[in-house]
Amino acid sequence: MEKKTITIHLKVWRQKDASSRGEFKNYLVKDVNPDMSFLEMLDVLNEDLIKKDEEPIEFDNDCREGICGMCGAVINGTAHGPKSGTTTCDIRMRMFKDGDTIVVEPFRAKAFPVIKDLVVDRSSLDRIMSKGGYTSVRTGGVPEALSIPVPKENADEAMDMAACIGCGACVAACPNASAALFVGAKVSQLALLPQGRPEAARRVERMVAQMDEEGFGACSNHGECEAVCPKEISITAIARMRREYWKAMFK
Repeated sequence: MEKKTITIHLKVWRQKDASSRGEFKNYLVKDVNPDMSFLEMLDVLNEDLIKKDEEPIEFDNDCREGICGMCGAVINGTAHGPKSGTTTCDIRMRMFKDGDTIVVEPFRAKAFPVIKDLVVDRSSLDRIMSKGGYTSVRTGGVPEALSIPVPKENADEAMDMAACIGCGACVAACPNASAALFVGAKVSQLALLPQGRPEAARRVERMVAQMDEEGFGACSNHGECEAVCPKEISITAIARMRREYWKAMFK
């Protein structure tokens, strides 16, 4: 039995570069297989545009498995789209109805300038990571199990924080374009483990300073970041970042 396909109306943000004015353009995508991912649907549209000798839409993508943090778009007003805990690349077209209109635009934040169309420059997050999102001491080979005792609740929470893929959806969803959830996750991951404690104070000072320098806004506890995070990272990360920061200030 032949699978039913759907037709989708798209309003996609097109912008030549950061200095150009952008605008929404309308497209019709026919014969969309409901099992396609959102990015595969854009691939179909781009193939059609190329056949018409029109410029294809630029959009971020890489692993298409929800783990690299590369993809990201605001779909119908929500970063990464309508399904919670899911990246743009894992959104399936079966979530939309035949004839639906979908509005697609880039992550919008001062610290994420548009490169082209849906592609934004998120290197500001990389610069924050370069200020302390790692342990610089030599740790040698992999230690024997239990040689460094770590409470299970700490290990579990550190693992949850390590799930952050740095996609920037938290920034795109925040009314203040704050990167507090991203920085909080990176600070928390290492603050919860003994290997991260020796450099904890320097880490949080430098990462918070770089976050401010990049032009991200302040966190005002809206919680939108947690709502759209594809890895469902809790805003408790922000609270821990603040505790670590104040401990560093008064050390």
